[in-house]
Amino acid sequence: MARSFVLTLSCPARTGIVQAVSSYLFQRGCDIREYQQFDDSVGDRVFLRTQVAADRDVDLDELSTGFEPVAADFEMDFSFFGDSPARVLVMVSKAGHCLNDLIYRWRAGSLGADIAAVVSNHEDLRPMAEAAGLPFVHLPVTQGTKPEAEARLLELVDEFGADLVVLARYMQILSDQTCKALYGRAINIHHSFLPGFKGARPYHQAYRRGVKLVGATAHYVTPDLDEGPIIEQEVIRIDHTYDPEALQTVGRDAEALALSRAVRWHCERRVLLNGDSTVVFR
Repeated sequence: MARSFVLTLSCPARTGIVQAVSSYLFQRGCDIREYQQFDDSVGDRVFLRTQVAADRDVDLDELSTGFEPVAADFEMDFSFFGDSPARVLVMVSKAGHCLNDLIYRWRAGSLGADIAAVVSNHEDLRPMAEAAGLPFVHLPVTQGTKPEAEARLLELVDEFGADLVVLARYMQILSDQTCKALYGRAINIHHSFLPGFKGARPYHQAYRRGVKLVGATAHYVTPDLDEGPIIEQEVIRIDHTYDPEALQTVGRDAEALALSRAVRWHCERRVLLNGDSTVVFR
């Protein structure tokens, strides 16, 4: 039961969409508090995010079932989300800057979500997680044990009731099967303003090429490595005085900023998939 909730939807562009949505909500005693719309003229599709309040408890399952005839008439893909904070499972390896930033924002109440647990293929960040009172699960991965490890990962997602998996500099490539199982609910942070320098030692590559911008890209995880729909990007201007270590330092800042924004926007239901791209209502 909820007194406030969010409705997101997308559908082919046509007249009457706003009237149909607002009428349905009005008839059920709901008040629209925030309304955002994007008309994709290229794809001829409409995207909506509506934040709604009610003066009584609302059963979202009943509300969703009642909305189905409206959705069918307009060929809508839609979802109703309650006001409980989304639960996040964070995956890490050895680098702790993104995890540290997420924990800080979570404890400050600005992440827009609750961190449920931390999972890692190494033990290095156990002290950071446990100091924050978070469960830490060590899940080693080798070439021979990868299928079992990923099966356990999916079990952990269910056990902790995670709505979102965040790869916060998790240095293992997920299998196609796991990427598909987590489609639309797993976010990765990439250490470049994509497209960028792929492979090992990206900051050294950037240094040799004399780049003037350092960036990071938060995107959804897909079987196509580092090519998932982009949610957020951050760039920091630099110059010739930055050596590889300095580049790495500012790069970490960009990674933490881009990732935290992407997590918050996703958990506030502000990100809608649009094919290989996204619509982000800020």
